[in-house]
Amino acid sequence: MKITKEVEKLENSAVKLTVTVGKKDVAQAYTDTVAKYAKTIQMPGFRKGKVPVSVLENKYGESLKQEACGDLIEKALGEIFDEFDKNKADERPVAYAQPQLEAMPEMNTSKDLKFVVTYDVMPRPEVTDLSGIEIKVPQVELTDDDLKDELEAIRERNAMVLDKNDGDAAADGDIATVNYVELDADGNEVEGTKRQDFVFTIGTEQNIYKFDKDIIGMKKDESKDLNCKDGDKDVKVRVTVTALKVRNLPELDDDLAQDVNEKYKTVEDLKNDLKKNMQTALDNRLKEQKANSLVEQLIAKYPFDLPKSLLAMELDSRWNMMAQQFQTTPEQLEKMILASGQSKETMIEQWTGNAEQNLKGRIIIESLLKSREITVAKEEVEAKYAEIAENAGVDVEEVKKHYADPRNQEYLIDDVKEQKLYDMLFAEVKVSKGDKKSFKELFENA
Repeated sequence: MKITKEVEKLENSAVKLTVTVGKKDVAQAYTDTVAKYAKTIQMPGFRKGKVPVSVLENKYGESLKQEACGDLIEKALGEIFDEFDKNKADERPVAYAQPQLEAMPEMNTSKDLKFVVTYDVMPRPEVTDLSGIEIKVPQVELTDDDLKDELEAIRERNAMVLDKNDGDAAADGDIATVNYVELDADGNEVEGTKRQDFVFTIGTEQNIYKFDKDIIGMKKDESKDLNCKDGDKDVKVRVTVTALKVRNLPELDDDLAQDVNEKYKTVEDLKNDLKKNMQTALDNRLKEQKANSLVEQLIAKYPFDLPKSLLAMELDSRWNMMAQQFQTTPEQLEKMILASGQSKETMIEQWTGNAEQNLKGRIIIESLLKSREITVAKEEVEAKYAEIAENAGVDVEEVKKHYADPRNQEYLIDDVKEQKLYDMLFAEVKVSKGDKKSFKELFENA
């Protein structure tokens, strides 16, 4: 087929493809379409397959031209895109979005057929120079106080929750169950503000009106009208304490260690394993921050546009994942969000910046993996199995069994490839000491 093409780059990683098909191919496509129907169509007064072409064209001419035109466009695009794929050209369309025909062309069997499609292409950033990139790594040391905090958290998770005596007063740290409602200036309940059986820990301020200090000293079944804040607004709230519980923290001893996991025989076993896990978490977090800093600087150094379709797909995927987390459908989730005073559009807008950054980061890393031809040897995979087994405290064979699944193994190999790439890149950029941080600070907002 005689085809000529012209590719014009547009904004947001899109292209405009103008295609011209020679008039001989146009005429042949129409002839083939007419012949196909002439063999099968049934019309009054004619036997099947015996309808004269002139009669068929007279009755269905425009429809036949439209079908022939559509087939010709599809065939032409197929040839062009196959050529792009074979040559691994940047003009290849993304696989997840269909090219859009600007307008259906008018088919004339004695003239060339010209049509235009637009579609998205995947950006191909070329990272050639890493000069000027500096990664500052926070200086963090695991301390005895950090270990103590983690041990206290374990005690909290293993605490017994007991009812307080009816005459006991609410105290900081108690678990309170309350009913509350806003009151208007006349002391009447404000419709829609009543909440019953609300549970929170006193002192955490995990309630909308922050009335923790105000209910300290109250007893079960006692009510009190409180002057509170709802944002910048002054409100009066009636609070009734319906239940008070207290956490009974276990002693930090061998019994607690054995309750946490039967592999621990003594509290020292627990401490040693906890310290090891915390150090691993610290090392991984620092690696993650180094990688994030590097990618952010590469995005700034080599800016490029994302295809609109890719960003839309990513945001839609996040919305669907959120629906799964809430164990509902995307449609029902939208209704829930509306009922809470927000909208899907607002949430999507809030996600967009982060989604764009993540997508650009993935594209840059994939581009570097390809350009640097990063591969993984069998020995490196085996070493990764051993590392995972040691960190998880399990047998290597258990790890291998998990990664016997082809998809899981593919994820593992991709992870090893990326780590090799990052190690290579870190050796080529400036890595310096950053500010001192505590273990807790490092993981805040992680």
